[in-house]
Order: sequence, then structure tokens, then C-alpha cells
Amino acid sequence: MNINKKLPKGRHRTFIIAEIGTAHNGDLSRAKDLIHSARDAGADCVKFQYVIAEEIIHPLTGDVLLPGGAIPLFDRFKSLEREPEFYLSLKTEAEKSGLLFLCTPFGPRSAEVLMELQVEAIKIASPELNYYALLDKVQSFPLIISTGVSTLTDIDRAISHCPEETAILHCITAYPAPETEYNLKVIPNLMRIFNKPVGISDHSLNPVLVPSLSASMKVYALEKHITFSNTDKGLDDPIALTPENFKLMCRSVREAEHDGYNETLEKMIYAFGTEKVFTTLGDGEKKLAPCERDNYRTTNRSIMAVEDIKKGTPFTERNIALLRSEKSLSPGLPPDYLSIVLFKKAAKNIPSGTGITGNCF
Repeated sequence: MNINKKLPKGRHRTFIIAEIGTAHNGDLSRAKDLIHSARDAGADCVKFQYVIAEEIIHPLTGDVLLPGGAIPLFDRFKSLEREPEFYLSLKTEAEKSGLLFLCTPFGPRSAEVLMELQVEAIKIASPELNYYALLDKVQSFPLIISTGVSTLTDIDRAISHCPEETAILHCITAYPAPETEYNLKVIPNLMRIFNKPVGISDHSLNPVLVPSLSASMKVYALEKHITFSNTDKGLDDPIALTPENFKLMCRSVREAEHDGYNETLEKMIYAFGTEKVFTTLGDGEKKLAPCERDNYRTTNRSIMAVEDIKKGTPFTERNIALLRSEKSLSPGLPPDYLSIVLFKKAAKNIPSGTGITGNCF
């Protein structure tokens, strides 16, 4: 994953990832148009999400509010499911456009397809940071892991399941993420602590502030969502950049690389004010951002019932799974406890969608 290996010695260039995610809405032609827009805007890479609804959430997970109104999140994920050929076409188009193809699996089935496609690297999203079985499964591939809604201990435990070729993306798991909570000074600290390349996954709305400051700090990579319109139906479209703003971001990043930290800092202070800039830089201590705290256990994976389980029935890989509980369901025990829970018997009747906790067996 030595992205900068072709640059003259001493030069640094931020690897810019255009997160298309599910902004294609399942339309292959639209997906290809987004790839071309990302390329023309200045991206080095396009990233997608390999969605299989059952690998992510329970059917009883609540609604998501989209421009067209509220719909069940599970149904939205189901509508985005596509066959492996869809992702092969995206990979072919990205590489034909001179871009790296990157994709996020959410479970073993999607991971297996990406491995069969022989992708160059795999991206792990923040909620799957504690999904150790998934990390173990993709250990033969270089990984880029996002670290939103996590602690230093969470990151350390995840890295113990990752290959040597692993890069970290500092992230805030909020949509949108406030610029002033980004705590960008944590980036060099993460570099020192884990001895890994560190970049940033930016969910803030502004195309310049966080990207420019990050680039001036010589981040490894910068990931930001792209879409055609903030009113489109994609799950992340409201916080994504239009192609015009993505191009502005790319230009700002390259300027910051050229100017360096001190000159970029002066420019950002002039544009956004001293207080906002220094609050965005933060104190460098890795901690949950205020906007993430309430979602710490619900965003990550935990043990959930996926069938109605009668009292006395053993827990098996058929009736429980590692899912995100989100806000409408209560989380269960962390994934570490799966081997302990399996084959124990339910101490009571457990409805499907229930988090499996210690009083369930």
C-alpha cells in the first residue's frame, strides 16, 4: 500500500478517496458516471459499499429519513443489494479510469466476493472495527480501517487482527460531523502510537477546512463522500460533496500540501477565524467526539437474536448474529463473547431483534 512510491524522495501526496458508497442507488450507469466525476475532480480512488442487508442490521431496525421521506433502513439496504457482476463492472471501470477500486464488505459473504475479485485493498468501516471475525477473514489483503466511534483500546484490539499492511483513518461517525469536533491533532499521535500510516475520513460539510488542515499535516489518505446532488436518495447524499465541491476540495488539498502546515494554518484562520480553526485542531487526545458518545455501543457490532428463540433452545449461528443494533434496538454483548454464548441455552423466551446479554442464558 505504498501509495506514494512513485513520487520523488521527500515529496508527499495525500491519497484522495472519493466515497461513492451507495450513491449509485443500484444503477450501474449512474455508478460509472460517478466514477468519471470523481476522476475528473481529482480523486485517486473510488470506494463503494458491498451491501447485503442481513450482514449489517436486523429487519426490525428503525426508519431512516431520506429526502423522499422515512423508510425502514433494512428495506433500503435490501434495495441496494446487487450481484457480484455489478461490483466487477465497477472495478473494471475504475481501473480503466486510472483509479484504485476500493470497497467495504460488511460480513463474510461480501468479503468473499471482494476477495474473489482480487481487489488491491479492502476498506473496513468504523462500525465493523470490533467485528474481529471479519478482520480475520480479510487478513490476506491490505486493509484501510476507519476508527470513528472508537477508543484507543478499540483500535489497538482491531489492529491485532489486521495484517502488517494496514492504514488507519481517523474519523467521526456522525452525519454530518461537526468540524470543531474533529480533533485533527490526534492524527500525528495515532501515527506515533500505532506506527501505521494515518489518514482521515471526513464527514463534515465544508470542502476546505478539515481537508486542508489534514493535508498540511501530511495525512496518508483523505476520504470524502461524493454525489451528484445533496437531495438525491443515497443514504449519505445529504452530507456528500457535489463534483464541483469535490474538485474544490482536491485543489485545496494540493495547495495545502505545497504550502505546508504554517502557511495553511494562516490561510484557514483568515478564512474561518482563529477560534474555529484551533477548535478543529483540538488537543490531540483520542477520545469519543461529543456527537458520537450516545452511539458508542449501538453503532458497533454486538450479538443479536435473528430468530425468536424459545427458552431452553441452544444459541447457534443460525439464531444469533453479529449486527449493528442502531438506535431502535438494544445492543447485546460484544463480538468477543460469541464463542462463550454459542451453544448455551436460552434462559427465557427471546424475541428476534433482542440483544443477547448475560441474563439471556
